[in-house]
Amino acid sequence: MRFSSLSLIRALALAAACCCATAPRAADLPRTIATVKTSVVGVGSYLKARSPATAFNGTGFVVGDGLSVITNAHVVPELLDAANHETLGVVIARGAEIEFRPATVAGLDRAHDLAHLRIGGAPLPALRLGDSDAAAEGQELAFTGFPLGMVLGLHPATHRALLSAITPIVLPSLSSRTLDARMIAQLQKAPFAIFQLDGTVYPGNSGSPVYDPASGAVLGVINMTFVKGLKENAITHPSGISYAIPANYVRDLLQRKSP
Repeated sequence: MRFSSLSLIRALALAAACCCATAPRAADLPRTIATVKTSVVGVGSYLKARSPATAFNGTGFVVGDGLSVITNAHVVPELLDAANHETLGVVIARGAEIEFRPATVAGLDRAHDLAHLRIGGAPLPALRLGDSDAAAEGQELAFTGFPLGMVLGLHPATHRALLSAITPIVLPSLSSRTLDARMIAQLQKAPFAIFQLDGTVYPGNSGSPVYDPASGAVLGVINMTFVKGLKENAITHPSGISYAIPANYVRDLLQRKSP
């Protein structure tokens, strides 16, 4: 069977279109990172009498009207030194220029380890929340944050990650001897699905946005990493297995009224 010249041209055009359809995701990542970085902040506290005055606890990212910051609930200090005017806030890094903005807690979702902070001042660039229910295993993702906090300086770093599995957060213990009070409390909670990633996560990444490399839409929030042995191994011997809270829980938190 022979192809006409027109048929051959159409076939070549279709093949080129199919090849180009998969290329933009990788090509778009540098542009997406440049946009995402403007919305990523550090989360911690400021105490003038302390050295350094700013304490870094984790990463956060800006959403909504540019004055809302999402992070993990475990990143927000439970107690502040009110007597010495310690202040909760976010750190905005613009190269060598560092700005600290006080923040208030607008909402906490401890069940999903999420916190909603509100800041003042001029609105910051905000990230868009995607539909995490549409995420699929095998999907390519990226996350941006501060892996080791101020140890490496406040320079947002980006890592690629594959959505390895969508799995319940409550996992059964292999042996009753490994159960402790914290694990028993976790087992008593209703399980919900989280994202297991194959990206390497460090303690300072807590609260980092997990997003689509092409669109920048946030699909999750880095929550924790699987640690082999002692917790210090998260830095010295990272497992490469990490977890993220689906972004739809962020949307639910933002819709709650302030406490």
